[in-house]
Amino acid sequence: MRGAERTDGAPIRVVLAEDDLFVREGLREVLATRPGVDLVCVCGDAESLAQAVAETEPDVVVTDIRMPPSRTDEGIRFADEARERLPELGVVVLSQYDDASYALRLFGGGSEGRAYLLKERIAGASDLVGAIESVAAKGSVIDSKVVDSLIAAKSAETTSQIAELTAREREVLAHIAEGKSNAAIAEALFLTKHAVEKHINSIFMKLGLNEAENVSKRVKAALIFLAETSSSADGPGH
Repeated sequence: MRGAERTDGAPIRVVLAEDDLFVREGLREVLATRPGVDLVCVCGDAESLAQAVAETEPDVVVTDIRMPPSRTDEGIRFADEARERLPELGVVVLSQYDDASYALRLFGGGSEGRAYLLKERIAGASDLVGAIESVAAKGSVIDSKVVDSLIAAKSAETTSQIAELTAREREVLAHIAEGKSNAAIAEALFLTKHAVEKHINSIFMKLGLNEAENVSKRVKAALIFLAETSSSADGPGH
């Protein structure tokens, strides 16, 4: 795998926050020896993390989900606050919990520049560095096991929402779930971009997503579609 780097060729500047000493030292060793990653600071609590970010101005923060002082949701709260104060900062949250509520909070304001990884499922350095590269480039990463939890959490409320969509709207939604842009959807369905935008606005309205942020609308609409298709596949005859 190529070394991690920003689009301008400079190393990705990373701050690591993890309260468990053994995990922290393991991650330090991995990141400190990775080409293209500049590990500028390592800390063990939320207060030190905030101070390190202010002083070093990193590109990406890799943070545990729970740290002192409260050991509840410091990583998620940091990501929420950073979205407002430091919109260019990427955040990779490391967690041992596949609880859908944590992931929904992390991605609730938009998926851009955010990653949610389960510690037990990080197979090697390439998984973590790949997530760092992705969020540095404004992408997003979410562990597939967490996606399963999100789908399960959504499945109970999905059927009536999806039933309100027209056949064409369901086609458009399927393409949204694949991560396609409006232009790509228009090309795939032989529609104008304006027609796609009208369908998407109608989908968001019928799914009750009008009040969500633009990026979050697409993420949540995709989850609803995935929940519905997953539920159908698990039904009678499968």
